[in-house]
Amino acid sequence: MTSMTFARRSTADDAGVPARAPIDRKADDKAMLRAAAELTRDLHTPNPTIYWVDFLASAVTGYAALAVAMLWVSPWAILAGAVAALALYRAGSFIHEITHMKPSAVPGFRLGWNLLFGIPMMVPSFMYEGVHTIHHTRTRYGTVEDPEYLPLALMKPWTLPLFVLTALLAPIALVVRYAVLVPLSLVIPQVRTWLVEQASSLAINPAFRRRPPEGELRTRWLWLEGATSVWAIALVALVASGVIPLRAAAIFLGIYAVSTLLNQIRTLVAHLWENEGEPMSVTAQYLDSVNVPPPSYLPFLWAPVGLRYHALHHLVPSVPYHALGEAHRRLVATLDTASPYHDGNHPGLAPLVARLVRSTTRLR
Repeated sequence: MTSMTFARRSTADDAGVPARAPIDRKADDKAMLRAAAELTRDLHTPNPTIYWVDFLASAVTGYAALAVAMLWVSPWAILAGAVAALALYRAGSFIHEITHMKPSAVPGFRLGWNLLFGIPMMVPSFMYEGVHTIHHTRTRYGTVEDPEYLPLALMKPWTLPLFVLTALLAPIALVVRYAVLVPLSLVIPQVRTWLVEQASSLAINPAFRRRPPEGELRTRWLWLEGATSVWAIALVALVASGVIPLRAAAIFLGIYAVSTLLNQIRTLVAHLWENEGEPMSVTAQYLDSVNVPPPSYLPFLWAPVGLRYHALHHLVPSVPYHALGEAHRRLVATLDTASPYHDGNHPGLAPLVARLVRSTTRLR
């Protein structure tokens, strides 16, 4: 770790406290970007043990708690359901890591994640691979081409509850996609085109259209989609035949819906959502994103697997989730108090939601 101080030029108020200068949305704070690059140079190597232990512990806990909630009729089933929703949410969040790391960095992890979570929960990794990286493209972030961006802070007040509540329908939508639409797409080309373009991405931008996959991604897409389709059809058949009780299936879908709702709430505060579609500098993208660092510890539950450092992730997307805390500590300790880095740190969920609500209700 270097002992250099990366400061940006600022003015001082009468009390001698540096005043932060306004940030140009098209210009970068080079001192902050240089600090982020130099201070994290030794943090880019994923630790396979951490990945496997964390993921497996989350998945095993989630599935065990899910089984208890589905099979037991007691007050403990409610607690088990809450544990299942949180644990499965954490296990599913590793899809974000998969999109950023080279497969050789953690051998077998992508395959293991898909077999143990992606296929069973009907969210195979191809639904995020090749999509999320667009969100990190400098010229596309916050524009109509960004699959993961909507100017929520500038939209009507009713869009926020609608945005959150639609997540409750995600589990049913996934069942329909894989059990019904995938088989139909084999015989109806128009269904296949729609499925690829508009129903194969974990995206929030309804204007986003995905291009057909090519090369190695196409091969992986096809076998993952086929396996997930077979699994979904089998589940529907088992429920329809009574092998899996309807009550158990409803509990599964309910717990899964709570998990997707948690993710949607986290998405609600992942950014400030204040861009109107113009390309932004990396610094502006950082300031439009959100860190929720310690001393707040609840984000460990609602922003797992490094998502509490979402703004920092936009500065150093190749740093693995388990190293983001150390990267944040280094930057806070090194950067001048006038650095825009400090403006990306927020105290918690409630203030961020309140800010977003106020923005949607403001007269324009």
